[in-house]
Amino acid sequence: MSDYVWEPDARWLTESRIARFIAACGVADLEELQARAASDPAWFWEQAVKDIGIEWYDPPRQILDVTAGVPWATWFRGARMNLAHEAVDKHLRTRPHQLAVVYEGEEGAVRTWSYRQLWAESNRLAGGLRALGIGRGDRVGIMVPLIPEAVAAMMALARLGAIFTPIFSGFAPGAAASRLADCEARLLITADGFYRRGRLVNLKAVADQAVAQAPSVQQVVVVRRAGAPVDWTAGRDVWYDDVVAGQPARFETERLDPEDPCMIIYTSGTTGRPKGAVHVHGGFPVKAAQDMAHCFDVGPGDLVMWFTDLGWMMGPWLIYGALFLGATVYLYDGAPDHPGPDRLWEMIDRHGITHLGLSPTVIRALAPHGAEWVARHDLSSLRVLGGTGEPWNPEPYRWFVEHVGGGRCPMINYSGGTEISGGILGCVPIRPLKACSFNTVVPGMAAALLDEHGQPVAPGQVGELALTAPWAGMTRGFWRDPQRYMETYWNRFPGVWVHGDFASRDEDGFWYIHGRSDDTIKVAGKRVGPAEYESALVSHPQVQEAAAVGVPHPVKGESAVCFAVLRPGAAPSDALAAELRELLAREMGRPLLPEAILFVAALPKTRNAKIMRRVIRAAYLGGDPGDLSALENPEAVEEIRRVSGQAREG
Repeated sequence: MSDYVWEPDARWLTESRIARFIAACGVADLEELQARAASDPAWFWEQAVKDIGIEWYDPPRQILDVTAGVPWATWFRGARMNLAHEAVDKHLRTRPHQLAVVYEGEEGAVRTWSYRQLWAESNRLAGGLRALGIGRGDRVGIMVPLIPEAVAAMMALARLGAIFTPIFSGFAPGAAASRLADCEARLLITADGFYRRGRLVNLKAVADQAVAQAPSVQQVVVVRRAGAPVDWTAGRDVWYDDVVAGQPARFETERLDPEDPCMIIYTSGTTGRPKGAVHVHGGFPVKAAQDMAHCFDVGPGDLVMWFTDLGWMMGPWLIYGALFLGATVYLYDGAPDHPGPDRLWEMIDRHGITHLGLSPTVIRALAPHGAEWVARHDLSSLRVLGGTGEPWNPEPYRWFVEHVGGGRCPMINYSGGTEISGGILGCVPIRPLKACSFNTVVPGMAAALLDEHGQPVAPGQVGELALTAPWAGMTRGFWRDPQRYMETYWNRFPGVWVHGDFASRDEDGFWYIHGRSDDTIKVAGKRVGPAEYESALVSHPQVQEAAAVGVPHPVKGESAVCFAVLRPGAAPSDALAAELRELLAREMGRPLLPEAILFVAALPKTRNAKIMRRVIRAAYLGGDPGDLSALENPEAVEEIRRVSGQAREG
């Protein structure tokens, strides 16, 4: 019996974008493409920008410059460009009336913009923002849900040469303020409110509190999203509609150096303030488009949905990547299971979505409702599935592939990071797929697995995921903190980016992520990824989610503690805990049995659905959990403290 959950047919092998790209590059196969890319990244990225159709105002004289060292590599020297031209303007010649944006709100409102309409809207907004004093190099926060105005704002700011900072629309005021203050934003674009599970969220009130703690913000532009009443500060606040009113539909877009910044996007650190990754016009958007083209097979006319928020890198990734390629961005502003558990499947059916991406957490939440909710809808428009955010467990992975993809859609597992501008490991639809795996290194990425001495590890062994050559999408450092950037990624091995993930590669060449390297548990000298415990636990019919962390042990050095979230209708008990211990004993062996299995209502997660194991570990041990600004549910931390304390006392 084959280990494969999907295999490409002749059409994928010959007609997919990656197959055509390999042929255009004049190499024999993917292996030769990747080998040449690793040894000559300038060659690869020159080919890639041709393939994704970058139109330079002035072409580059030099593709790659490492004069300042590999960590500070620059790209496309001597060129002039603007991402707004690549995402919008160039398409007016060939597809002006094709939809660029399809939007649906949780309450059911649908809006669409063609490429011509997006061009006109972003030009008017650029003119209006210039009238407010925003210009080249100014920083602007965007704290809105996934609505069309978010796309217009990103493009308008690019036209001006300004820099935007995406801020999650569900942030508490302090988390939003810290990002606005750190980048010294002059202006914030927000909305009056939005709906989640039928409840009105007053976003403007949160924005007001955030701005009160960020003195650099001088003006607030407010989008009418929910039609809700808001408090108003005269002289500071202005309606979005008034900003664009009377502005011409044409705007002279700035012709920029590809190294000019377009975005500062923040990621949470284990301690201290969030890190502001700096991205440029010729970096993040180029990498996003290249990954979409070569991994996800996105092209003109495709309708691409990723269940995300603008504040997570997958929001800008979705918008830049799809628009660069002439596809249509699908934006959903709501919960995936409201008003019913088939909301996601119903939207795919009604709109004809071709590409669906989400995190494993979404599937773990929807699968317990049953596959019959999926079967009610026609999902035949789907061509490609995508998943990212955290390692998959086999059961939800197979459920997604079988019931949502019907067994016919490739599931592009994808892992990288905010500082990467996309993926390091991924899948391409010209190779078969194994459950939970990555069937390749993302084309253009020189990935390696290294031991603690920086030497390659053998197949089947776990190593540090590293990058041995620069790529166009690499962050240009952390905002005003070059030392922290070097310490985070470059100081361990000279000239090598150490990503912070443990991974392995099997004998067949399939890659697996085992979690963050600082999450790995070392029991009596044996390294165990938390995903091994977690996958075993979620295979039990009563367990919906699980997290495993390592804690000090007087004999073994470290042992595991597992936290389990049960499915609806299941109840915690000593008998269930014993049953789960026996399950782990069978799956992992008795020497690796956890110190304890504890039941909680929820696991602490970031806004992009990543389980925060370092926070769980700190809460269990009674220590400082560090920066919690990215947590969606900080109350889960207190429950872990309480349950852990009771277990130790018991």
